[in-house]
Amino acid sequence: MAFTHLLVEDRDAVRRITVNRPDKLNALNRATLSELHLAFHAAGADEGVRAVVLTGAGAKAFVAGADIAEMNGLSPVQAREFSRLGQTLMQRIETLGKPVIARINGFALGGGLELAMACHLRIAADSAKLGQPEVNLGLIPGFGGTQRLLRLCGRGAALELCLTGNPVDAARAVQLGLLTRAVPAERLDAEVDALASALAQAAPQALRGILDAVTIGGEAGLATGLDYETQAFALAFSTEDMKEGTRAFLERRKPQFTGR
Repeated sequence: MAFTHLLVEDRDAVRRITVNRPDKLNALNRATLSELHLAFHAAGADEGVRAVVLTGAGAKAFVAGADIAEMNGLSPVQAREFSRLGQTLMQRIETLGKPVIARINGFALGGGLELAMACHLRIAADSAKLGQPEVNLGLIPGFGGTQRLLRLCGRGAALELCLTGNPVDAARAVQLGLLTRAVPAERLDAEVDALASALAQAAPQALRGILDAVTIGGEAGLATGLDYETQAFALAFSTEDMKEGTRAFLERRKPQFTGR
């Protein structure tokens, strides 16, 4: 599949999707959002893909936000559709059923932070800056920022970032729970590649069960979430990977998971 604003490559069972608009700091316009929809749909449908890394081209930005030049001309009705397009993409990533790692190599602001928060794990260079600066434009986050910040970091941090519009550095983002980890910039690729490789070797159905239990169960009451976990746990016993994993443990060898 050919894209105008994305680069897509496979490294064994890891698919790497790169937003490729470095001259615009990888800003998200409607065309880029639409291409990301297609790219993640393809990654979800491809059984050979077991993990996804999402990043931005160049050294300055993961994604520096939505494309302000395009947004400036939107009517309220068009703005609503733009928000829905972005939110649908974020939900697609969040519910992909395969682990998605955000490789944050620079600025992750506005829509860029919202994109990163839709990923399951976020690893950033220690020089990265993250924030929701929409208030400085007379706007509010529109791709899920208020809601995912609330769920990831709590009410206080969500209000601080959204009300002030001030970015935080990577160390502060780790403290808030916004980042999984921050690493020296020169170690970013090694850390991301090692994590992605490890996830790609894990049992795909078990990964999906964990992702669903956390994502879906986390939005329900505790009793409902626990019941969902029990059902997913039981379902895992029907897989060949569960039999292979337990057998390998007993035989003291590394399991070879096939996704069945």
